[in-house]
Order: sequence, then structure tokens, then C-alpha cells
Amino acid sequence: MDLETTPEQYKRVMEAALLAASAPLPVGELRRLFEPDPGADLVRRLLDELRAEWAAAERGVELVQLAGGWRFQTRPEYQVYLDRLKEEKPPRYSRAVMETLAIIAYRQPVTRGDIEDTRGVAVSSNILKTLESRGWIDVVGHRDTPGRPELFATTRRFLDDMGLRSLTELPALTEIERIMDLVDTTQIEAAAAATPEE
Repeated sequence: MDLETTPEQYKRVMEAALLAASAPLPVGELRRLFEPDPGADLVRRLLDELRAEWAAAERGVELVQLAGGWRFQTRPEYQVYLDRLKEEKPPRYSRAVMETLAIIAYRQPVTRGDIEDTRGVAVSSNILKTLESRGWIDVVGHRDTPGRPELFATTRRFLDDMGLRSLTELPALTEIERIMDLVDTTQIEAAAAATPEE
């Protein structure tokens, strides 16, 4: 049984598909929901309307556009509450892993040698494997120099996981440095508080 194909019905079908999806859905995928195809312009306009409806309703969930497409996600201000329900802790990444990821994100495509030159230390293959297994980086080619070293770049999944539509939305490097300094200070203060006084 086909539903009546009005713009309002298109919105409800897309809303249901987006709520049920486990990954962001691009406009092309959403167009496949309908016969005949409503066209990309109508789908984009209806997605914008749907985003506005959810925003106006002040719900705990919002519709966002990412590099991989559209998805519903928890509003950031409610994430702290949902974290209390999680049985397992999110993976913690070392400073070396995060520095390597930042170098790749901001200077891509880069070779392992480029990363080592920037960091000033050797890059463990485990660091690159960690980032590849997470789906955040991938080999995108080889530099045309002796040895043909691999070139690394971030992936669409990296953008989606970071809540970005494109690399241009990355925060300024000065902001990253400030955050890293705060993390270091917080960790030092926490370690000092946990150490009993003699």
C-alpha cells in the first residue's frame, strides 16, 4: 500500500527512515524511498523543514547534516545524562594518538615521515593501526618519492564521528592547543589530588 505522496508525507517517511538508520543517510539514499523520485531539491528542502520542526519543538534530539549525510543525534547538552547509562567507558586515546590524528586532519595528505617531522618523534605503527581500525584515517595514495611512502588522510567516518560536514569546520589550531593544555592541567591536578600527602 503506497501512502499519499504529499510533501508532508515525504517528510514523515524520511523522518522514520532517519530515526531507524544506524548511519547518516545521504540525499541520494533518501530519494530511493520514493517512486517516483521527488528530486534532490525537494528532498533537501524537506530535510531543512524537518530540521526546523525538531528544533522548534525543543526536543532532546536534533536533525543534523554531516559529511556522510543526515542523521538524528542527541543534543550536546543532554549527552552527559546519557553517558550515565553506558555500561562501558568510551575508548581513551593517548596524547600521541590524538596528536597524530590532528596532524593528519590539518595537513593531509601526509606520510608517516611528515607526521614524525611534525611531532619530533617516531610514530608507532600501532598508532596508525588504531586510527585506521577506528575508521578515522585511510591510505589515499603514495608519494612519488623513493620508497613510495603511503599518504594518510581522514575519512568521511572521521567527519561524521566528529560532527562535521567538512574539514573547513575543524576548530582553529590555537583552540586545539588550548584544549590540550587544559586536559594536561586537569590530569596533573587529578593525579596530585589522588596522591596521598606524606
